[in-house]
Amino acid sequence: MAKSKGGATAAKVWELCEPIVTELGLSLWDVRYVKEGADWYLRIFIDKPEGVDINDCERVSRAVNEPLDKLDPIENAYTLEVCSPGIERELVRDEHFEQFIGADIMVKMLRPIEGIGREFKGKLKAYDGSMVTIADHSDENEVTINKKDAAWIKLDDF
Repeated sequence: MAKSKGGATAAKVWELCEPIVTELGLSLWDVRYVKEGADWYLRIFIDKPEGVDINDCERVSRAVNEPLDKLDPIENAYTLEVCSPGIERELVRDEHFEQFIGADIMVKMLRPIEGIGREFKGKLKAYDGSMVTIADHSDENEVTINKKDAAWIKLDDF
């Protein structure tokens, strides 16, 4: 399992939530435990081929609430949010990259790449667990980056 934002807490919540989400006919896209300002958020991203709606989010929220309280993986107060990964979903886990080989993506690097810049778009050509190869839309030029050097990699016009 690829590392997600929120470290060990997110990993524990993933283990708890994945079978629950799967039983509801959905897939677990990502789990993030993040601090924004003074507040902590536990975000559970769910997906299904035809897209998720508010009813799916509500069903998952209700289904995971009690098991989360029993597991109690988070010491401080937090807000639980169950949501869709969205149209421009961030590719985080290995399976995301593998699933979307050939898709159009947007990349924001932590530091600029000489001759390319900090943000660019292209087609996801290859992924090996750490290195991501992106081709420009003419398929003539390719750049290979280490995934950890990217601030984010998202689908473009999913």
